[in-house]
Amino acid sequence: MITEEKLTELAEEARKAADKAYAPYSNFRVGAALLCEDGSIVTGVNVENRSYGLTICAERNAITTAITQGKCCFLALALSTPDSSTPVGPCGACRQVLSEFMSPNSPVRFGGNSTETIDTTIGELLPLDSLHDLKK
Repeated sequence: MITEEKLTELAEEARKAADKAYAPYSNFRVGAALLCEDGSIVTGVNVENRSYGLTICAERNAITTAITQGKCCFLALALSTPDSSTPVGPCGACRQVLSEFMSPNSPVRFGGNSTETIDTTIGELLPLDSLHDLKK
């Protein structure tokens, strides 16, 4: 079980990471913080490209960074979108990638530039995920 304190810490790490995002085209910074199975936290940011299709999302950036460190099991995720007045969740592509490395009941917290946050799970973000059915 992930504690409220740990989710709050993850959200703060995501917020700090968002400050490092490269978003000169949309001016929409995103920071992600992954809680790894070993207790460490790995962050990522969105890195835009003038060809929007080549933009790298913060969530996938965090996952690939963690994998290069030999980590591939993640317990929770926090996202920060400080340029939005409302919380913004992961895009569809990130939801799919997250489901590859996280269980359906892994907690996800996301927030914008207010105190409002949304708490959910990977399974709620990507219901009826056939990958997890195949692993049974």
